[in-house]
Amino acid sequence: QVQLVESGGGSVQAGGSLRLSCAASGYTYRTYCMAWFRQAPGKEREAVATISTGGDSTYYVDSVKGRFTISKDNAKNTLYLQMNSLKPEDTAMYYCAVALRAFCSRAKHEYSYWGQGTQVTVSS
Repeated sequence: QVQLVESGGGSVQAGGSLRLSCAASGYTYRTYCMAWFRQAPGKEREAVATISTGGDSTYYVDSVKGRFTISKDNAKNTLYLQMNSLKPEDTAMYYCAVALRAFCSRAKHEYSYWGQGTQVTVSS
């Protein structure tokens, strides 16, 4: 089984930056997508960004475009999310996830493996 462990969350003021990491271990799949999701209290879990197997194709939800960057290092089995110009509305629990398919979906039910989450809190 694949194990995912997020880190890098914390509390920052609006306008600040954080870099989240997701370390993956276990069986290595040939074709897969990785994604960052977030969920705030009382809200649905939403896809923030996705990245393809080779890292050449990415997706971002409109609210984070220009501020967040998803990347990965396959050699290190690590996924990253660089978050700049943070806003209070970015406050949420952030999760990394893996889907065993070539096409990267934004639907949470397509993802087979999940990390435990890391909290991001942005104050005004």
